[in-house]
Amino acid sequence: MTDPVSRTILLLDIERYSDRDDVEQAYLRRMLYDITDRALESAGIDERLRLRADRGDSVMELIDANASVTALLRALLTEVPHQLRAVNRMASSSAQIRLRGVVATGYIAVDEHDGWVGSDLNHACRLLDAGLLRAALRERPDDFALCVSESVHAGIVRHDHPGIPAQGFHAVTVDSKNGPLRAWLHGPVPHGTHGPGESGGAPAPDCSGESPAPGADTSTPRTERTAATDPATTAASDATDATDAKADAAAIPGPHEPSRTEQPEQPGEPGEPGEPARPAQQAARPAAPPANVVFTFGGGSPVFGGSLVAGDQHGVSGGQVTGDVHLGRSGGEPA
Repeated sequence: MTDPVSRTILLLDIERYSDRDDVEQAYLRRMLYDITDRALESAGIDERLRLRADRGDSVMELIDANASVTALLRALLTEVPHQLRAVNRMASSSAQIRLRGVVATGYIAVDEHDGWVGSDLNHACRLLDAGLLRAALRERPDDFALCVSESVHAGIVRHDHPGIPAQGFHAVTVDSKNGPLRAWLHGPVPHGTHGPGESGGAPAPDCSGESPAPGADTSTPRTERTAATDPATTAASDATDATDAKADAAAIPGPHEPSRTEQPEQPGEPGEPGEPARPAQQAARPAAPPANVVFTFGGGSPVFGGSLVAGDQHGVSGGQVTGDVHLGRSGGEPA
């Protein structure tokens, strides 16, 4: 086996090849080779810079590392769609040709049987056979779907060269025997997931090296996370809070509400002798103060329950009442 050398890998595959009869398959193979040759010639890559392997419904090209990958991508995005439109315009419905394509880079060795060996080549074949790439071609009206590897995107596509719009490529993840593979799909990402572990629109990995300290939680606070992720817990918590609030409001009388132990007077209930009956809206009384309350008088006439205190006062000393207070007429007669 030869030593591995760096190569650009180009794979092109015919859609629904096995659904055609022998005559149609032979025609499609001729069209595949013709389109591939024209695209490589358009990129300035002649036969001396590439090796070809036939895979029946697909073709594999190993291109010299000195050949321009930028020119190859530009040709694939312009020349291949143009050639496909020209062929399909004159072909019958059974002879329509549509292609999936993959461009990758890696190290390839050639064994004693002229076979190609390399994990990068295996990864490129996995991308070509991925359900996501097949779905992308099915869902789009044009006849070509192209996917590039992470290395090709990092080295060429993301720099937005003329004819290779970076915004036209979208990060995807596909499943394979070797685990999930990251790649970049040109054109719209197919809707939904089309196979185990396959997804579209995955964000690019974060290479900044910044991460929170171990044990640090920089996400939403716990209460907000619970509310956002567990609707049932949120509803139960809200119901509990509402019940507690109602209980507290009922237990503590407000400034204009009667105490629980104090029943409001009925409408029209008479008051003290000589006073007219109180209307219903004035029936509520403030709660009685708790025991052992000290009253401080700073002068003037104190008011209790809305009635003016008149007459002599006994048991008042220096403005502070510490014992029983008798309110009434002079001489200690009860009021």
